[in-house]
Amino acid sequence: MTFPVITHHGGTRGVTGSCHQLHLDSATSLLIDCGLEQGADARPDSSALGFDISGIQALVITHVHLDHVGRIPALLAAGFRGPIFCSEPSAKLLPLILEDAFKLGISSEPAHVTRFLQLLKSLVEPVAFGQWHSLIEQGHLQCGIRLQRAGHLLGSAYVECDISTPEQSCSTRVVFSGDIGAPYSPLLRPVQPPERADVLVLESTYGDRLHPDRSNRRQRLEAAIDRALADQGTILIPAFSLGRTQELLYEIEEVLHLKGLLDTSGAAASDDQVDWAQLPIILDSPLAQRVTQVYRELHQYWNDEARQRLSEGRKPLGFSQLVCVDSHAKHQQVVNYLKSTGRPAIVIAGNGMCSGGRIVNYLKAMLGDPRHEVVFVGYQVKGTPGAVLQAGAEKVELDGEAYPRRIKITTLTGYSAHADQAGLVDFALGAGRAAKRVVLVHGEGRAKRGLASALRSKSAELGCEVDVTVPA
Repeated sequence: MTFPVITHHGGTRGVTGSCHQLHLDSATSLLIDCGLEQGADARPDSSALGFDISGIQALVITHVHLDHVGRIPALLAAGFRGPIFCSEPSAKLLPLILEDAFKLGISSEPAHVTRFLQLLKSLVEPVAFGQWHSLIEQGHLQCGIRLQRAGHLLGSAYVECDISTPEQSCSTRVVFSGDIGAPYSPLLRPVQPPERADVLVLESTYGDRLHPDRSNRRQRLEAAIDRALADQGTILIPAFSLGRTQELLYEIEEVLHLKGLLDTSGAAASDDQVDWAQLPIILDSPLAQRVTQVYRELHQYWNDEARQRLSEGRKPLGFSQLVCVDSHAKHQQVVNYLKSTGRPAIVIAGNGMCSGGRIVNYLKAMLGDPRHEVVFVGYQVKGTPGAVLQAGAEKVELDGEAYPRRIKITTLTGYSAHADQAGLVDFALGAGRAAKRVVLVHGEGRAKRGLASALRSKSAELGCEVDVTVPA
């Protein structure tokens, strides 16, 4: 067998469950991500590890979404005690994300949670962006990794693995894309393609399509809120706690700032635009609040525009009209208040696919009222209630019970955190040297086929030969 060899333990049948084992020789390997399968991708045992961990020297994390890290508890339960490498922002966010997942999926017993978090934190080793880090030096085998910004969420990275053996005149470069971000993403610095890749394991979430113009998405969000104010209803925005919630807060603060409703301290300014000035922005997710606080602390990783707003005295992720709901009792009070009064409000709550979390209670209370509106700003995995709602179904099942739908449904485009076909092709082929071999993962079959065709066409146009494969 000729090494390196890649074994996929997830992420090949759909858009979740990313987990790839890079075999450096017959006894030594690295694990890139250890994600959970979700939605229609999930199998009955999807939270189980499902593979042998012997020989795995380290785990490298591209970012901390559950479809990339959700099986880490199972990995540790199987006895893995190697280092977990990730960016500094990911190192701060990972315990928050996995504590929540551990409580929901394994045990909420405080002692169990504490032991898990202590073990996790003892293994995590932050790695600076753009610097090579030696992982393995065994005489006959050397391997180093480098993390580069992926533009998907704060701390997200793609992983470059450089592998050398005495038999090679040149090292082998294997690159794992993780999730590649789209341009014009609030807070995030743009992604730069890898300078070289012998093998590129590339995500394909939107490999068959081009995104609409993202530059005016704030205006579309503002228009949706204006409609809700006119209808005297509540806007429900299902959003994951990590990434999308912070983008929404950032853009809502921009709307309020441009309307002159905030002074530079983030406090509401007096104004005759009564509706907007009194509109509560309700963040009903304890996890999202903790994640947002970490985002604030990591402002040195923000892009230039976001840091400029801070220097002007603005508070992009913390302004006066932002109302944070912590306890479950307070959450239920807010649900009942909005249902009974019909007061206009914006509610951001998890989870993003309406398959659990506090958004479900809001939906149960408001699905039958046409004054209200659900605004989707994220990808809805097939098989989730969010996907059913987005398709305009007359009924949706929540917690095993069918609810009739009269609430309005809107999908705002331009909020994808994933690159489209053009962005993915540019990532694979747009650097100084095109990838020699591209392995497509993290996408539905149609998306992979579309991206494969685009990669072959573009490589032929550039006069380079690229081998594109799709794992079974």
